[in-house]
Amino acid sequence: MTGEPVNVNEFRELARQALPKMYYDFYTGGAEDQCTLKENEEAFRRIIIQPRILRNVRCIDLSTTVLGYNISMPVMIAPTSLQKLANPEGEIATARAASACNTIMVLSTSSTYSLEEVAACCDAIRFFQLYVYKRRDISAKLVQRAENNGYKAIVLTVDSPRLGRREADVKNKLVVPPLKNLEGLLPTKFVSDEKGSGLAALASGTLDASFCWEDITWLKSITNLPILIKGVLTREDAIKALEVGVDGMIVSNHGGRQLDYSPATISVLEEVVDAVGGKVPVLVDGGIRRGTDIFKALALGAQAVLVGRAVVYGLAAKGEKGVNRVLEMLKEELELTMALSGCCSVKEISRSHVRTKHDQQLRSML
Repeated sequence: MTGEPVNVNEFRELARQALPKMYYDFYTGGAEDQCTLKENEEAFRRIIIQPRILRNVRCIDLSTTVLGYNISMPVMIAPTSLQKLANPEGEIATARAASACNTIMVLSTSSTYSLEEVAACCDAIRFFQLYVYKRRDISAKLVQRAENNGYKAIVLTVDSPRLGRREADVKNKLVVPPLKNLEGLLPTKFVSDEKGSGLAALASGTLDASFCWEDITWLKSITNLPILIKGVLTREDAIKALEVGVDGMIVSNHGGRQLDYSPATISVLEEVVDAVGGKVPVLVDGGIRRGTDIFKALALGAQAVLVGRAVVYGLAAKGEKGVNRVLEMLKEELELTMALSGCCSVKEISRSHVRTKHDQQLRSML
């Protein structure tokens, strides 16, 4: 590709050129037939934007708040593991870009820099993503370390009692580098066998498949930080999450990397938002590549979106500057979409600004 990238998909091509095939496949791949992975993006394309005309859009304000923290735009950085595979500066570069863009970074438990190292590198607003391990004391220690190092919330991933079958990683026999957050707590080197990748071996040996709704009480008892659960896809689970007292929800299918043929996140966002009824913030990730995607998610009730792969593409292509450029690119695209749709602030983006496939079916029945 010649010239500077002008959109996220062009950053993806630069990442493909920069990375070894094993690592590129790890970041871009999904589970099994990759139906959910593809549908995450395709579902956005079926949503139509309905602009309003003759509005004064000379000044556009993209700022918003999440859990009381002010950010410059409704775009956060999703927890993405093993970022040193993309660039030697890994999560450090990503955190610095988040700080420069005044947004929130969610650090993965499976990061290649420790949560302490990331906390010390800049003043970004940081949340910490948590897996629950068979040894609960390990998870408790991670939560305590996050709280002691200024992380502002715990993002509990709830869709991974086992690791989804990511066939590209199996074929490539993915080698997992040491996970800095787990040093001294768990073995940090796992070797793949003929049945799976090193990451699958790590997950099957350590993750607690018995963790359930009742255990949220335990997690709340060991921290004063707000808890968001990541992996909600149904109305029923949204209601249950409210009952156990979570502080927020992320509509997520793990980027299509866990259960294939689970729904695209944007297709179930409104169902979750309606079930929550404004009691806690609802965020969404999965398939977001354009400012128009962000606009559609906000119109369907998300308070903000999280982007993961797009950030990694920028990191692989151009390091910290690449992450910064991806975030600024999405911000610029969202600002333009808002102006062309007649919205001066994110608060003005409403359900009436989009038409879904369901809306079109209802109209055809009238």
